Amino acid sequence: MPHPLGTYPSKIIAVHLNYPSRAAERGRVPSQPSYFLKPPSSLAGTGDDLVRPAGCELLGFEGEIALVIGSRAQRVSPEDGWSHVRWVTAANDAGLYDLRYADRGSNLRSKGADGFTPLGPRLLDARQIDPDALRLRTWVNDELVQDDTTDALLFPFGQLVADLSRLVTLEAGDVILTGTPAGASVVKPGDIVEVEVSADELSSGRLRNPVSQGGTLAAYGAMPKADLAERESAYGSAYVPEPVLDPRLADGLRSVAVATLSAQMRARGLPHMSIDGVQRVGRGDQAMVGVAHTLRYLPLREDLFKRYGTGMNAQKRAIEELRPGHVLMMDARRDETAGTLGDILALRALKRGAAGVVTDGAVRDSAAIAGLGLPVFAAGAHPSVLGRRHVPWDTGVPIACGGALVQPGDLIVGDADGVIVVPPDLAEELIVDAREQERQERFITEQVAAGESVDGLYPLGPAWQDAYKNWCKGESQ
Repeated sequence: MPHPLGTYPSKIIAVHLNYPSRAAERGRVPSQPSYFLKPPSSLAGTGDDLVRPAGCELLGFEGEIALVIGSRAQRVSPEDGWSHVRWVTAANDAGLYDLRYADRGSNLRSKGADGFTPLGPRLLDARQIDPDALRLRTWVNDELVQDDTTDALLFPFGQLVADLSRLVTLEAGDVILTGTPAGASVVKPGDIVEVEVSADELSSGRLRNPVSQGGTLAAYGAMPKADLAERESAYGSAYVPEPVLDPRLADGLRSVAVATLSAQMRARGLPHMSIDGVQRVGRGDQAMVGVAHTLRYLPLREDLFKRYGTGMNAQKRAIEELRPGHVLMMDARRDETAGTLGDILALRALKRGAAGVVTDGAVRDSAAIAGLGLPVFAAGAHPSVLGRRHVPWDTGVPIACGGALVQPGDLIVGDADGVIVVPPDLAEELIVDAREQERQERFITEQVAAGESVDGLYPLGPAWQDAYKNWCKGESQ
């Protein structure tokens, strides 16, 4: 479908960072706006395909608000900048992170491909709109993934027009893409991306673009390639790679008790590895073993909750970032007076393949969570939502959970006694020594059951060493 501008503009200018939520994801807040150009030939309309070439894996979407200039702007003031905007509509600033390396800085091939700037479907009259009261939402396969407003932009729209016009004359019909909020990520063939801009009752309608598979790029230019840095950038907040936990290692950790692991780490000078104050929600004897993915809550501040606590906030992003084998570790500052997980998000974690969830705060819907079969450990239960005490802040960062420092990638083990953090580089030797400790304890248990005193027996002393060795021979037969 043709794009709603009718004719091609002389230029499309895109802003790098403008929403505080996106700046928080990227870990930097610019002092001034920065820009890049997209060719007019990248324009498309609603219903047009976003085509991912064969060999590419990182086709990114970015829901944005597009400004269409109505009258020439040259060296205008920030106060007059908005008056030069004629139309407002929804846009998707799509791009291939697999090709960013090829034109580092310009984004020409990664962002400028045909069809990578869909606009529409309707143009909203800028004269009827408060530029500080717009709402931008993006859906992928009918799931809301971006939801933000323009009331707290780093660089208001009038400032963008004025800043650009200092050196670049903006002509009628030119388009400014004003930045994307948190939640932009990667889509694949078969997905459908929709973007909408609204202002009270006014709406651009949903800009709808399916993702399709394209052919292979001709080999006489830069070819797609992706590394960890590009995947981190493409996927958004703290890209989480697939957990790598050797099945043999997982089985080994599952075979020993948390109490035994705790004793072994204490013997190594690591006495603070337990997640204090948490208990399993509901019954279950299934051991929990997985790789830590982290979520941090901060104390409630009402003025910030609207910005960081609603829409596709860090809590929901953490759930969607889960990979098979992850244990979601929540830092709720040991505050048990508000829920940090409910049954719907727990179900979503289960569907994502999570190995478990641990929070040093409370859960809601505890009976329903207990029935899911997903190992969940919490400090308590509370009927209130997280907005009573917490602002979901960020994911994929070191956290404090139940008094223990947890880094993304740590190994997490839980059983009826509680939860413990296992440094990955110690896991192999811990398993060996924990198994030996538990073997000794089986021997000691038999002797105590037969009426022996624990004096010199527990822990195993020199007088019992020969008897233990003979017992081991019998156990191994």
